[in-house]
Amino acid sequence: MDDGPVPAVLFDLDGTLVDPAGGITGGIAHALRVMDLPVPGPEVLNRMVGPKLADGLVGIVGVPEPLVPDVIAAYRSWYSLRGMAMSRVYPGIPELLGQLRAGGVRLAVATQKPEALARTLLAHHGLADSFDVIRGSHTDESLMPGEPGYRAGKAEIIGSALEWLGGQGRSIMVGDRHQDVNGARANGLDCIGVAWGFAPEGELEAAGVAGVVQTAEELLQAVARELGTGMSAATEAAHGPV
Repeated sequence: MDDGPVPAVLFDLDGTLVDPAGGITGGIAHALRVMDLPVPGPEVLNRMVGPKLADGLVGIVGVPEPLVPDVIAAYRSWYSLRGMAMSRVYPGIPELLGQLRAGGVRLAVATQKPEALARTLLAHHGLADSFDVIRGSHTDESLMPGEPGYRAGKAEIIGSALEWLGGQGRSIMVGDRHQDVNGARANGLDCIGVAWGFAPEGELEAAGVAGVVQTAEELLQAVARELGTGMSAATEAAHGPV
């Protein structure tokens, strides 16, 4: 029996599901010091959580393009040894994912982190099996725009996840930066923003986010409203009317 289209929720990773807890910014600072490059302050380093790493190193930190591959190599070495272990799952996320799956929703990750590393990080936190598909950027993070194999950004990654999901019903993106909002819009999706991530004040609203939530429980309720009555009924059974 065909139960009709199945709704889907696509999640960003860092700043949405997992708190890097200094694992990203600390690694970038370490890599810059190794390369004898200036290390910017915390406000600038926090802006590096969200964009593609190579793009952020050039456009935000000001690393000369010829040095980008070496900076990335130093960063990834530090991240593998120390950074991943520093990360933490945000409160309520495992429960949220379980409730969405129980409500019949398909789940995906769409991140600008390299896809293999995203899978490793999610497995490290016991979350990988919660998702039907995990999509990320190219393994070679040093690729720059115009080079063969370069993946354009969040819109392409979200599109790849949607293509894998196939004939799903209504879908929505969840993220913490303007890249998530813009990438979702490019694929015809709305985006719910999370307040616990790395967006500067007003960034998500300026990008046209559908709404911003403060907790995982609020996110569950917002997703239920966006996806329609079937998910709303499942959520109401667990938490009361939404």
